[in-house]
Amino acid sequence: MAPDSLANIYDLYNHALFIYAVRLLGDSDQAEDCVAETFSRLLKALRAGQGPRDHLQAYLYRVAHNWITDHFRRHPLPPLDLHENIQSDPALSPANQVEKRLVEEKVRKALTHLTPDQRHVVVLRFFEGWALDEVSVSMDKPVGAIKALQHRAMEALKVLLPEYTPDGFIL
Repeated sequence: MAPDSLANIYDLYNHALFIYAVRLLGDSDQAEDCVAETFSRLLKALRAGQGPRDHLQAYLYRVAHNWITDHFRRHPLPPLDLHENIQSDPALSPANQVEKRLVEEKVRKALTHLTPDQRHVVVLRFFEGWALDEVSVSMDKPVGAIKALQHRAMEALKVLLPEYTPDGFIL
């Protein structure tokens, strides 16, 4: 594959992968590590004559998902630091910014209680806006299995976060 093609792939997918990783990890440095490792694994696979033949986006998200799952196995979720990079949103008061950050952290922690596959489905469906068939390709599972994973995940989240609805999840 030509270097220009690889640069185009990186330009096309790196930002979305970064946002996906930040949503799950809650840390931009770790998200950057995840994206870097995702593209490194893509390059290694391509050099070995492997890698995706089609569905490149699904492949990249699967690699990132696997990296994040391994990360959670090795490292527990860090405690929330209220002074750490609270991003200023002029539309929100400082109190509302802190409240938003606390809700994000609570949702992120609840997601860690799901199975890796359930977490992947929830994030792709509700935060990334993917269709069932796109998630199915990404996870290499039938649409029926994706629906079942989604249902079980949402039932678990109702127990873990009874005060929030799926529409209220903003990461």
